[in-house]
Order: sequence, then C-alpha cells, then structure tokens
Amino acid sequence: MSHNPIRPWRNIDRRPSRQIMVGSVPVGGDAPISVQTMTNTDTSDVAATVAQVVACAEAGADIVRVSTPDQASTAALKEIVRESPVPIVADIHFHYKRAIEAAEAGAACLRINPGNIGDDTRVKEVIRAAKDHGCAIRIGVNAGSLERDLLEKYGEPCPDAMVESGLDHIKILQDNDFHEFKISVKASDVFLAAAAYQGIAEATDAPIHLGITEAGSLNAGTVKSAIGLGSLLWMGIGDTIRVSLSADPVEEVRVGYEILKSLGLRHRGVNIISCPSCARQGFDVIKTVEALEERLAHIKTPMSLSIIGCVVNGPGEALMTDLGFTGGGKDAGMVYVAGRQSHKLSNAQMIDHIVDLVERRAAEIESEAVAAE
Repeated sequence: MSHNPIRPWRNIDRRPSRQIMVGSVPVGGDAPISVQTMTNTDTSDVAATVAQVVACAEAGADIVRVSTPDQASTAALKEIVRESPVPIVADIHFHYKRAIEAAEAGAACLRINPGNIGDDTRVKEVIRAAKDHGCAIRIGVNAGSLERDLLEKYGEPCPDAMVESGLDHIKILQDNDFHEFKISVKASDVFLAAAAYQGIAEATDAPIHLGITEAGSLNAGTVKSAIGLGSLLWMGIGDTIRVSLSADPVEEVRVGYEILKSLGLRHRGVNIISCPSCARQGFDVIKTVEALEERLAHIKTPMSLSIIGCVVNGPGEALMTDLGFTGGGKDAGMVYVAGRQSHKLSNAQMIDHIVDLVERRAAEIESEAVAAE
C-alpha cells in the first residue's frame, strides 16, 4: 500500500510448505506468516483470559495459545473458545487427557510436546480426538525436554536429536493418517534453534512454527528473537511465529510484527522510520516518536512515516515513505507526502497534524481497497 515500488533485491523466497488450517487461519503454503502469542493468566479464570486474548487480538495476534494444565482449565476452555475473536491453541504437557478434553472443548489446535506427552498409545488417542473434533496439531519439540532415549543416543540436546524427535512424531501422525499438523523445534540458544530449524525445514514439507523459547525480558528477548527468527525468516523458513518474552503477551505480538515488517513479510500499522537524534535535530525526536507511537497505535492500515531531526537524511528518507517530517528551520520543519515536499509546519503543531494526516491517509487507503473489491 506504499507508494514505493517493490525492489527485487528485497524479496524473500519462502520455503514451500503444505497448508493447514488452524481454525479460520491458514498456516503454510502461500498464506501470510501468522503471529501468535500465549496468555499468562490462570486459564480457569475465563474473564481474565478472554480479556487478554482480546487485547492480543486487537494488537494483531492471529492465533492465541492458552495453557491447559488441569481439568479446571479445559473446563474453562469451552467458554474461552466461544468468546475468542481468534483461534485458540491448547498447550498440553504431561497429561494426554487434557488434550482430549481440549479438543472436545473446541480448541483449534493442540500443541503437544513429544518429550513429555507419553508413549505412542497416548499420542494415538490424542490424534483420534483431534480427528474427531477437527483440530490441528503442533508437534512442539523443545531442547529442554527431549526424550530420554535421544539424550542417551546423542549425549546432549543438539540439532540432530531435535530433528529426529520431530520426524519420529511426524511419522506417528502420518501413520495414523493425520496430516493437519505443523512443527516447531525450539531452543533458548539461538544457534541450536537455527540449526534445528534448518534441519527440519529440509526434512519435511510441514508448515513450521518458529520460536526462540524462553528468550528473556522485553529488551533482551526482543534482541535474541529478532536475531534468531529474523535469520530463519530471511532464509524463507517459517510459516507462523511466536516471540517468547517475560513480558505482557501484547508486547510479544508487537515485537513479532516488527520482525516481520522489517523483512517486508507482513505489513500492519504505521512503520515509523526515525533517527536516533543528535545536536543537529530541529525538534525533540525521541519524545516526538514516543508520542506518535502511542497516538497511532490504533492504525491497522500499513503505512510508512519518517520522522527525521534534520536535513542530512530527512529528505532522502522522506522519498521512501508515505508521509514524513524533517526538522530544519527555526521551530519548524517540512512535511512530505508520497516522497515530495508538501508544506512547512511548526514544531508545536507537528504531532497533532501528523496524526491527522496519517488517519486521513489510512481512511483513503481503506476506501480505495473497498472500491477495488
């Protein structure tokens, strides 16, 4: 939706994969890379969990996972699914019966960890429940909970062990004529996760769920996830992602979109290009960007906005954005529209005026999209 042309050197060739459905959301194939997160409320508290799911959905989450550790959680799941605006994934560990209950409650997908769900008999019972209730399954391999026999074979968690675990469980699903599955091979170590994901991507055409598990705090975890997920996405690997942070799940969604936006893989909301500021700035860039991020958070229409403190890079950045503001004059700057100078504006009016321009342009884009349908 930007005025800028597509540049071939920015294209990413995504790995071909089968497409499955997680509720109403297509995953894999030519579907957009979906963004997931996970609630951190007590699942049995329906009101709190639904409120968090809704907040995440409003931030852009396509799919939300909830933990179902006990019967109280799976009992609450039916109401959560009913009130959720997005498909719900039930997170299953240790107790295979929770998976069966979650399928009966209407979960769109069951996430099972091969290392702790139990023997093949229990996995087959979970498959039967998924078939009966139209659930997808995510095989969730984790370096921290690999099967004992694989740890004995390889001596430690390693890419080969993780790939073998994943392929073993893919075989179980396929042997039971179940094909609506995706797979993840997560680790908290970026190198281990990246190598495992590359291995599984070569070994199967199943859609891949990307994640660097237990990445850490908002700041540290964002950096780690951006490096790990970004490098894999750049290779074309990944059909759905979750950024795992010790933070509000809404922040996971925001970071996920920023990673995808930086690679041109998803476009949602206003992408603000701003300078770090220096002594040349004609206005307070940092405070301005903070204010604009807050006031433009409601915009879902993809759009680019450059906020640059001086004329060194301002005009050049504005050439490549839908809207822009560059500082330079005394207590004033230049507004750019579609890469061209439009009008001068005082710094005092800047934030309100830019918000108005963005909102009006978003409305125009949406109207144009409707008219084109």
